[in-house]
Amino acid sequence: NVHFDVFFSERLLHAPGPDGAPSLVDQAVDRLRAQGHVFDDQGAVWVRTTDFGDDKDRVIRRSNGEYTYFAADAAYYLNKGDRGFAHKIYLLGADHHGYVHRLKALAGAAGDDPDKDIEVLIGQLVSVNGARLSKRAGNIIELDDLREWLGTDALRYSLARYPADSPLTLDPEILKKRTNDNPVFYVQYAHARTHNVARNAADSGVTRDAFAPELLDHESESALLVALQEFPRLVAFAAELREPHRVARYLEELASLYHRWYDSCRVTPLGDEEVTDLHRTRLWLNDATGQVLRNGLDLLGVSAPERM
Repeated sequence: NVHFDVFFSERLLHAPGPDGAPSLVDQAVDRLRAQGHVFDDQGAVWVRTTDFGDDKDRVIRRSNGEYTYFAADAAYYLNKGDRGFAHKIYLLGADHHGYVHRLKALAGAAGDDPDKDIEVLIGQLVSVNGARLSKRAGNIIELDDLREWLGTDALRYSLARYPADSPLTLDPEILKKRTNDNPVFYVQYAHARTHNVARNAADSGVTRDAFAPELLDHESESALLVALQEFPRLVAFAAELREPHRVARYLEELASLYHRWYDSCRVTPLGDEEVTDLHRTRLWLNDATGQVLRNGLDLLGVSAPERM
């Protein structure tokens, strides 16, 4: 359930342009040279990346005429800018820390601000049952197989609930459970419960034609209200830091507060008890919690079932 607006093939960087025009890689070298950051030494072509904080200058074309990987990086970076993407975000693998400085230096050589126009994130490896996946060890699991094994919701939520720069171990046995030990089930169940409460309220004649927040004086209600008002700020903060795990962890805390409130406060009256404005106001609080849980799950690309 990931939608890619654009898929770019690296082959396009090396292919000749129309009517034999230089390739994008050739053009990139010429453009960086025009910026004054390219020099020739010992038959090779270099980019003076040390001008922008790199630990050494980088070869962009070897003395035998072959381009380095850095040349493709340069061509792609410039092409992204040509297509209107002023701000670039890179997600690199766990063993690519050395690329951070050279990519930022590349941004500077291209005339951009390395501190503002490019972000480089490092993604750590994922292990299953504590086993580090390795091609050499022959224990690679393809994402499609993992999704079929665990389910889309469990896999997406699990990948989202940890920082990208921290190693992640998936426990399939927990992720397949329909218990509170499974974080995605715990949050989804809280959302389904809000719908069940709303259905029971409708059957009991509890309407939404009154809202008296001053009646919400139980400690569990205060805690729930405080958490709900935090949602917009938390989403903005998570987006700014590129840390979606903050949304997942927030949803788990909100689900916990909701379950606690559910155990302490009734939306539907007991027996012959009359429906009061307290019941109606609690229904609004129930619905608001369901809406926030639904919004948060949607941001993570996870479904929000109404029944479980």
